Amino acid sequence: MSNTVTPGRRVTVLADDGVPLAVREFGSPDAPVTAVFVHGHCLRSESWYLLRAFLDRACGPDVRMVFYDHRGHGESGHAAPSTYTIDQLGRDLDAVLAAVVPSGPVVLVGHSMGGMTALAYARQNPSLVGSRLAGIALISTAANGLAEAGLGRLLRSPALSLFHAAVRWAPRVTAGSKRASCRLCTGVVRVAGTGNRNLDPRVVALAAAMVNDTSVVTMSSFLKSFAEFDESGSVPALAGIPAVVVCGSADLMTPFAHSAALAARLPGAELVRIEGAGHSVILERAQEVAVAIGALLVRAAGDGAAPAPAMRLATAG
Repeated sequence: MSNTVTPGRRVTVLADDGVPLAVREFGSPDAPVTAVFVHGHCLRSESWYLLRAFLDRACGPDVRMVFYDHRGHGESGHAAPSTYTIDQLGRDLDAVLAAVVPSGPVVLVGHSMGGMTALAYARQNPSLVGSRLAGIALISTAANGLAEAGLGRLLRSPALSLFHAAVRWAPRVTAGSKRASCRLCTGVVRVAGTGNRNLDPRVVALAAAMVNDTSVVTMSSFLKSFAEFDESGSVPALAGIPAVVVCGSADLMTPFAHSAALAARLPGAELVRIEGAGHSVILERAQEVAVAIGALLVRAAGDGAAPAPAMRLATAG
């Protein structure tokens, strides 16, 4: 699938603690609005490639798109496990915005852990909500209660505690076991991450490859922060900006109930339920997600001084 992924302009941004973050930009810095895409746990910016293709055709030069890899993921640098927290990811997002999008309206698009990162960023930068932060898309994510529903219940499992201990004391051994379980991982991605059993096997392979390429230290360290994650207090501050909340009806990782709860706290937010889609909805049903984000971009740009993007993707096929 690498032939379908264009490289964009590569930039390296240093986080506040010096960790290098790999950033890719598409489109003109003079575009009316910039959409910044924040990926999920054990993924990387490549997870957005299908959605980017749809949005590029729909918006053309009217939207600039910025993608980056979280610390410990993809082409970004690794760091001390103690920094693998959602709070730090919020600060990393701030560093990316300051370096690559220093001015103009921004729409944040976060999938799974990326949505949690966007919520943390909003809490950390309340004065920018409604000024710089012009809109937000929260996809397959939650504001709190991750351990209370779906596969998130496993976050409190004794087996997961044993996994954390094994990674802490023998990361190389655990990494070897992880590499040996690649076939199993592909199956887990298909069953837990997707709802459509007819999904293109290349998409399943890409999603599994991203998970397999992520170190066990990164995987384990971020999982620890999920059990107690609670940004529910951050949500009301976003009520004044355009928002869309998207989730698949077959999402086992962050069930639709999480998205419904998020949307209920955001008056005026559009809640989009994609029937039959799983947690990897941005890969599985990219065009439908692109339609929702495209409508958000029009709303966000229309609420500010920037002209609204000219959308050429009116309906999902």
